[in-house]
Amino acid sequence: MTRRTDRLNSLLKEVIADVIHNKVKNPYIKKLVTVTRVDISKDLRHAKVYISVIGDDKEKEESLNALQQSSGFIAATASKQVVLRFFPDLKFILDDSAEQHARIEALLKEVESEREKRNPDDEA
Repeated sequence: MTRRTDRLNSLLKEVIADVIHNKVKNPYIKKLVTVTRVDISKDLRHAKVYISVIGDDKEKEESLNALQQSSGFIAATASKQVVLRFFPDLKFILDDSAEQHARIEALLKEVESEREKRNPDDEA
């Protein structure tokens, strides 16, 4: 079942992203919204849709709320492209893993820079 679930997650990710970008007309949903992944439940009734939004915290929150309010429309529109007995209820979740990754990278560079300052003769 995991292979089917993986294929379904991938398909839902593409279809939901397409619906958000081409069909949803909500000024609070920023153009720079990316669907990063979809996790559908084992019973195929619920799906967590992880999104990444480029912008400040207010824009992220507005986009997340607008997507959640539009989830019924998004599901109904996407269900025309993905044939399932029951289309899953969509729950949108802010995915900040890219920001966390960038922050970790910056901290590692800072540590390396500090290390070089303390031991200029040492080559790691």
